[in-house]
Amino acid sequence: MKILPYRIASALPVIALLLPLSPLHAGTVKSFPLTDVRILAGPFKHAERNNLNYLLSLDPDRLLAPYRREAGIKSDSESYGNWESSGLGGHIGGHYVSALSLMYASTGNREVLDRLTYMIAELKKCQDRHTGDVMQGYLGGVPGSAEIWKAIANGDIQADNFGLNGRWVPWYNLHKTYAGLRDAYLHTGNMQAKEMLVRLTDWALNLTETLSDEQMQTMLRAEHGGMNEVFADVAAITGERKYLELAYRFSDRQILNPLLERQDRLTGLHANTQIPKVIGFQRIAELATPNTPDSERGNAWNDAAEFFWQTVVDNRTVAIGGNSVREHFNPPNDFKTVINEPEGPETCNTYNMLRLSKMLYEGSGDLKYIDYYERALYNHILSSQHPEHGGLVYFTPMRPQHYRVYSDPQQAMWCCVGSGIENHGKYGELIYSHNADENEREAELYVNLFIPSELNWRKQGVRLVQETSFPDRDSTLITIKTADNHPTRFTLKLRYPRWVEAGALSVKVNGKPLKFIAGPGEYVNIGRSWKTGDSVLLTVPMHTQLEQLPDGSNYYAVLHGPVVLAAKTRPFPNEEPAFVSDGSRMGHVADGPLCPLEASPVFVGNTDEFLDKIKPVPGKPLTFVAPNLIDVPGPLKANE
Repeated sequence: MKILPYRIASALPVIALLLPLSPLHAGTVKSFPLTDVRILAGPFKHAERNNLNYLLSLDPDRLLAPYRREAGIKSDSESYGNWESSGLGGHIGGHYVSALSLMYASTGNREVLDRLTYMIAELKKCQDRHTGDVMQGYLGGVPGSAEIWKAIANGDIQADNFGLNGRWVPWYNLHKTYAGLRDAYLHTGNMQAKEMLVRLTDWALNLTETLSDEQMQTMLRAEHGGMNEVFADVAAITGERKYLELAYRFSDRQILNPLLERQDRLTGLHANTQIPKVIGFQRIAELATPNTPDSERGNAWNDAAEFFWQTVVDNRTVAIGGNSVREHFNPPNDFKTVINEPEGPETCNTYNMLRLSKMLYEGSGDLKYIDYYERALYNHILSSQHPEHGGLVYFTPMRPQHYRVYSDPQQAMWCCVGSGIENHGKYGELIYSHNADENEREAELYVNLFIPSELNWRKQGVRLVQETSFPDRDSTLITIKTADNHPTRFTLKLRYPRWVEAGALSVKVNGKPLKFIAGPGEYVNIGRSWKTGDSVLLTVPMHTQLEQLPDGSNYYAVLHGPVVLAAKTRPFPNEEPAFVSDGSRMGHVADGPLCPLEASPVFVGNTDEFLDKIKPVPGKPLTFVAPNLIDVPGPLKANE
């Protein structure tokens, strides 16, 4: 189903391992490791299985080919085509290691673990082949690796937005390898991956140790992913200060300094270049040691990350939770290009905004981050996977009457394929969380998202099962099981979504209505001694509402609860666009015919009565009709 905003007539008024550092921003809330959450039957489980099939359809040896080439190891397999053979060799291989790690943690699938073990072992062979002062410890598929890194080490740096010394974003490429090794260690405990990660970080430390701060900042003009984040992660894993200093050195002041001053200078910037940098700022802030000179910087960088998030979400995000047009941030007061262009919000952007949202939520416990996370998860991330063949989407056009292109697993090697194969393997990461200080006071269990799932709360000896068909239905049933059937005391905290009206949410404990005082944007607290068989029924009534574009123009989305509604239309009945990509460099763009905006269906009505005319179809969840409200120009026909 195509998700798009309707134009309203202008007459309307407007695993996690323990880390040895003592962080400043330890957080108030902790998420459970993926190993403790299992997704149950429903749309998310379907997507998880689709993604599993996608991962297993990829050939590890073809993904390893760029690494073997750069290490001088003969490969019997050719590299994949598309971006993997046009300058970005190895980036999907790094994403693949992350995706396998996430999928194994989420499912326990042994074939996935075997793939991961093979990838790590073969990558180690490549890393071991790199020798010499400049290349010792290196691992990557960047074409001509030795040449570029020797030049960088000598201070010969020529950088622009997407190039460094004539190569296509080599640090961005390497970031995926770093992240893959980190994820293999954190999510599966692979010690070989940890050793390789530290070696690769030492390589970067040695490579850049003679570069001045000015040279570093020049180098960082080129897109470099979240290099500052992974180096901060290595500092946390090892407890060694030198890696945190390296993270500081890899932090781009051009984007950081305005954020520190709470200035929005994002217009025109390549969106997904910036978001990973800000994730790094937040990660560094989390690791700042209390009561040291670091703490002031840590607080400031945390504030900068929060300001960035708020600016992007409030001023540059459309209803589905995505942002950007043609990959860049548009002016907050002008969304014309967002509506006109076929290259709408990029899936990678939302992937990274969800990562940032999770970090900020864990640091503050503020439910505004969960509200955004839910909106983007349902409407952008889940919908970015084709429900049948599992192909992945790069751009989701906001242009009415346009369409999306899905990847072919054996041809498409875009960035959004890399982040996409990660997206659909970690749905359990934020459904539940617990208070970070449960050793010091009564434990609290937070239910943030209404996704069918089972939680194993190992520390408390509690299992929780959530059964729901949300958003097709507006309720979820939670059942508790305690270890050895012994009562266990904790506070169950149920999210009261902001999209539920005040006084509308209801809770029943073991069939009896519960009185509470919480309102939208808060948690309903149920503190008691829980025993096996206890149940909680949460009802979250959804209502239909309009959401205008942030620039105040006359384009609106129609939402029911957190779900953006869409219509099925065929603007060109006699044409069949290419919904699945080919292997061309720009195959991710839906470059078929553009339906004129003036030929698109529009809602016609006034604000007071508009929503009342949108009626649900009995027996068809999340299906609505709008009789006498839709104006269909020309021969076009709009369905439900």
